[in-house]
Amino acid sequence: MKTIVIILALLFATTTFGQATYNTAIGLRAGETSGLTAKQFIGSSTAIEGIVGAWRYGISATVLFEKYVPAFNTSGLNWYYGAGGHASFKNRYYDRYYYSRRDYYDNYYYNGGFGLGIDGILGIEYKINGAPIAFSLDLKPFFEINTNGGAWGSLDPGLGIKVAF
Repeated sequence: MKTIVIILALLFATTTFGQATYNTAIGLRAGETSGLTAKQFIGSSTAIEGIVGAWRYGISATVLFEKYVPAFNTSGLNWYYGAGGHASFKNRYYDRYYYSRRDYYDNYYYNGGFGLGIDGILGIEYKINGAPIAFSLDLKPFFEINTNGGAWGSLDPGLGIKVAF
C-alpha cells in the first residue's frame, strides 16, 4: 500500500509541477548565438525550440528538443535540457590585426562556407506567473564541422527573454 501511495504521489508531482505554464513563446537570445528564438511545447514537459542566430560574419539556424523539470519546488521555475543540431552559413571576410599603434599585418581571409553541428542545451527558465514573460539562462555547447575543413566548438552561454502565450 505504501508503494502505491508513493508512486501516485510521484506521478502527481511530475504531472502537476513539471507542466509548462505556456504553450508558445517568441523572443530574443543574447550570447554567442544571439538572435530570434521560438519555442513550442509538444507535451506537458517537452518542447521544440528554434533559434535563428546572427553574428559578424554569418547566420545560423538551430533546432533543439528540450525536456523540462521543476526547479527548487517553485512555480514557474524549471530546469531544461536537451539536444539538437544547427546549420551555419558564413560570409567572406578579411581581417587586419594590429600589434602596435603603427604596425599591422593583414593575414586572415576566410572564404565563407557552410557548417553543420550538434548542439546540447542545459538551462533554467522562469515564467512570471500572471505575466506573459519568461526569462532563461543557459549553456548551449556545440561542435561544428564546416566545408573549409575546420572544426570548432563552444559552450555558448546565453540569456533569453520571451513573450509567452
